[in-house]
Order: sequence, then structure tokens, then C-alpha cells
Amino acid sequence: MNVLIAWRYLIAKKSIQTVQWIAWISMIAMAVGTAALIIVLSVFNGFEDLVKGLYGDFYTDIRVVPKQGKRIALTDSQLAWLGQQKDIQHWSPILEEKAVLIRDEWQTIVQLKGVLPHYTDVSGIGNHIIQGSFELGKPQEPKLVLGWGVENALGADIDAFANGILVAVPQRGATNIDMSSLLSIQASNSGTFLVQQEFDNKYVFTHIDFLHYMFDIPKNEVSAIEIKLVSSSKEKQVVSLIEQQFGSGVVVQTRFQQNQSLYTVMATEKWVIYAILSLILVVAAFNMIGALTMLVLEKRKDIAVLKTLGATAERIQKIFLLEGMLLAFIGAGAGMILATLICLGQMQFKWIKLGGSSFLIDYYPVQLQAQDYLLVAATVFAIALFAAWVPARKAAHENQVPSRSN
Repeated sequence: MNVLIAWRYLIAKKSIQTVQWIAWISMIAMAVGTAALIIVLSVFNGFEDLVKGLYGDFYTDIRVVPKQGKRIALTDSQLAWLGQQKDIQHWSPILEEKAVLIRDEWQTIVQLKGVLPHYTDVSGIGNHIIQGSFELGKPQEPKLVLGWGVENALGADIDAFANGILVAVPQRGATNIDMSSLLSIQASNSGTFLVQQEFDNKYVFTHIDFLHYMFDIPKNEVSAIEIKLVSSSKEKQVVSLIEQQFGSGVVVQTRFQQNQSLYTVMATEKWVIYAILSLILVVAAFNMIGALTMLVLEKRKDIAVLKTLGATAERIQKIFLLEGMLLAFIGAGAGMILATLICLGQMQFKWIKLGGSSFLIDYYPVQLQAQDYLLVAATVFAIALFAAWVPARKAAHENQVPSRSN
């Protein structure tokens, strides 16, 4: 009955047309605010998913690194154990060292990342090879897979300059680092990858045995072990097993822990965006307060009649609270439908383009998530309840008695 009365008050023709207009304006404002919140959160989800995908292809499910120092000394039993784990799909030892790459008058300092040839099974880097292929060569005949930024710094486009890159590293025991103290070997670039500027300007992949040879490092010593799991649901179990097998001398990092600062920043940004855009709904709530206050004044005689018929103050208050909820959720529902249509259109037709030409994609990515709709609905409910409370209490305490007519 309360809902029926509230609905009747909403759709009934008002004696003062301004009251009707204020009600419509409050619903439109709520619709615009809700649509804006859903659309912006969905675009943020799209960018977040894109960035996580890029970082996820470079980083692996699990990474084992030394707790202290630069390298881990692996034993035969540990290597055998890694190969026997049914929850580990692929793994690769990693050796990372800095080196200078030189081609003619160009040179740049890079992070050489030595891996095994099957490393593309461990990480998604193979999906980002834009030229050539992921070939690592041999210890005495190394091949390099360059980041796109490194390739540009050397002017070493694979189509024009496949050979002629000098890999130079300091000789062990050298006290002065100059060209005469560098140990160098000729290499060729076999491919180019493009992931993200942070990686493209820094990393170069090559065979791990080449780095063992070049830096005179024992073959059982590595910088890390990178692991791909059969299923991410087994992550905690595998981490625990690795910690037991390798002892306290290593740190086992999940994908989240390898990029903890990135994920934390993205989560914080999303909540900040949500808080800022929620202010639009708060502004819409002021319109709703005005609409309900005017409606209470409009229905003073009706309220008095209801009280004469036995309606309690609590019931009157509930009627006008429901009135506020109807105003809010009709507007919010319209806003959600509008936002969904816009987002689906952007996903299908890529209507809105990104400015510039240096992005991996040329349009705004969008990803709809059910939790965003639930969050916005809860926010609308809280704001509508707050906005409707004061006018509803005023209505509950309205004491005017209807005039009698002869």
C-alpha cells in the first residue's frame, strides 16, 4: 500500500507544475550522474585490464628470487623437484646482468635477460614480437631479442641491420670501467618486442648460457626462477611448496607481489575516481530534496486525510521515503541502461578514439563489470535515503487538518 501511494504521488498531476518539473529534473540529474559513474568506471576497467595484460605478459605467475645478494645457487635435487611438480606447467632459470650494446656510433646500456629457448612457454612475451622471431642463438653465437626502444636507440632495425651489434661487459676484476676494460662479442638481433615503454627501453633477451659464458658465472647460479602454473588456483599451494623446498634463502613472489605498487596505485585511482564522480549524485540529491519538499507542501491536505484515517507518522514517513527511492531508482535505472548501451556501442564500434599515435590501441577500452553496477546501486540507495529523510520527517510531523466544506 505504501508503494502504491508513493507511486500515485509520483505520477499524479500536480497543482503547481513547477513541482512536476523539479521531480523530472531530479530524475534526469540522477540518470546523468549514474551513467557518468558507470561509463567512467568501465573505461577505467578497460585501461586497467589492458595494463595488467601487458604487465602480465612480461611477468610470470611466480618468480623465485634470492633474499640477499644477486644470485641463487641451484642444486640438482631442486632442479629435479621443479620438473616433477604437476602444478608447474613450465619454468625457466633467469640470469640478468647489465651490458652495453654498441652499433657504429650508437650505444646504450641495457638489462640483458638470459633465458632458455622455451621461455615463450613460461611468459607471454612471444605474443609481443613485432619483427623477426624469439631466437636466442648459442653461447658463442648469441642472438638478441631487442625491446623496441633499445632497437631505436641503436638504430638497429632488423630488416636493415640484422648484424653488427657489439655486446660489451666489464671484465671480471677490472678497476676502471672504460672501453679498454670491456669484454665484447659480436651478436645479431633476431627479433623485436613491443610491450610497454618501461620494458621496451630497458630489456634485451638472449640465451642464458651466453651470459654464463660472458660474465664467467657458474652454470648453477641464476638470478631468478620464473614459473608458469597449470592453474592460478594452485598459486598459494605451489608458493608454500617452493618455500619448503628452497628454504629461507629465497623470496617467492606471486604476480601481484611482482607488481604490487602498480596494482595498489590502480586500485587507489579507481576509488578516487568513484569518490569524485559520486559527488555528481550528491548534487542530484539536492534536486531530489527540493522535489520532495515541494511535494510535501503540495500534499499537506492528503497527509492530514491519511492521519485522520489512522495512518501513523511512521507510515507517512515511509511513504515519502519510498517516494524519494522511486525518484532515485527510476533515474538511476535509466542512467544504467544508457551507460550500458554507450559502453556496448564503444566495445563494438570503437566510437571514441584516443588522441595521438603512440598507443597500442587507438580507442578507449571499455569493460563492464557487475560489481560496478552493484556499487553504484548501493551508492544511489544511500544518497537517496539521506536526501529523502528530511522531507519525509517533515511530512510525518505535518499537523494541518483538512478544511471542511458544506
